[in-house]
Amino acid sequence: MSNSISIKSGAEKPKPSRAKIWFLVHSWMAMPIWAFVFFICLTGTIATVSQEIVWLADPASRANPPAQAGPLLSFDEIVAVVKEGHPEAIIQSISRPVKSQFALTADISYPDTTTRTLYVNPYTGVIQGESARFDFRQFIRGLHGWLLMPWTNGYSWGWYLVSITAIPMLVSLVTGLVVYKRFWRGFLRPRLRFNVNARVFWGDFHRLAGIWSIPFIAIISITSIWFLLQGILQDNQISFSTAGPPIYVDRADVPPLDANSQTPPFISLDEATAAVETAFPDFQASFVSMPWNAYAHYNIGGRSVSYPLLFENVSVNPYNAKIEQTRRISDLSWLEIITGSMRPLHTGDFVGLSLKLVYFFFGILLTMMVFSGMMIWTKRTFRDTAAVLRERKIKKQPNKQPDSRIPAYALQEGERT
Repeated sequence: MSNSISIKSGAEKPKPSRAKIWFLVHSWMAMPIWAFVFFICLTGTIATVSQEIVWLADPASRANPPAQAGPLLSFDEIVAVVKEGHPEAIIQSISRPVKSQFALTADISYPDTTTRTLYVNPYTGVIQGESARFDFRQFIRGLHGWLLMPWTNGYSWGWYLVSITAIPMLVSLVTGLVVYKRFWRGFLRPRLRFNVNARVFWGDFHRLAGIWSIPFIAIISITSIWFLLQGILQDNQISFSTAGPPIYVDRADVPPLDANSQTPPFISLDEATAAVETAFPDFQASFVSMPWNAYAHYNIGGRSVSYPLLFENVSVNPYNAKIEQTRRISDLSWLEIITGSMRPLHTGDFVGLSLKLVYFFFGILLTMMVFSGMMIWTKRTFRDTAAVLRERKIKKQPNKQPDSRIPAYALQEGERT
């Protein structure tokens, strides 16, 4: 009977005990997986606001506009500032700040191959400081994205280890909605009991956090599964790109060397960006990459106005300002637009601080949900392990009077808690 409590005979104990032991081994072996998923969620949450953390920690990265703020420095003015402060440096790229409170950055390299990032006030032109290219933001993103494992021949193994966790995450979301009957009631009548015990609290929290995080978990898991597929496809030389092979400046467009065998000068950055903005009035240039040799182009980019999840890029001939390639939204296939949207959807960095904070909040919620699941699993596993140890102790002392408390193994399946 389901409501009766029956003590199984001594002859029947060994078999379920062995099965129970194997189940406990299985449970303990799952703990590292729980811990790994918790680590991935935690580092991903921190990575969401890593740029803001750098802003808080490093005053050089800040650039609040002065009271009488004029227009932002032009790209040519930025080049002049960097050349004055670091005459031996080679400017590789310049990126304007996302928001007015951030300094713009200039990536530079030196003849000895060392690289640095300079923080330049976009209003005054003051070089406020510098940092290594691999700063905290790059560190935490690399730790979350591929566990800082090396990229040798193709995608890092860490990339696969991280992205594959999205599969059980998505399965857990679907199965959780199936198991939790009428889950939508959690939106209307949320329940979080603090005054019962820890197990009840963590159980309520796990369900409540899961309900409120349904859209977020779906976005994170689906985009992560795409990252897994992306690695597999690219490691097998399968691409959806319509860009074609890399382009180079035509030899006829490259002026001959001067009398001192010096490389002919490029047109100014302002002239190149003006050519792009004249051809595309809705284009807003926010970063530029300098030509890395005499046959390379200026690469001028900015976030799309019509579709802010993606950046648009234009290649400009550095000798005559001719636009030689565009990669705007209209140039992309629908598959490129979908796949290109996966990263900004995963990180939430395509609107501004407000959306980042939303992602940060739900990232904390997801991290705590994994932690609560780990707590529930741990308590249950500890309890069942203690029950097995009591069972084995009783079997070793058959003449000892049993404890007045009913051990866990003595309960019928329907009465387990």
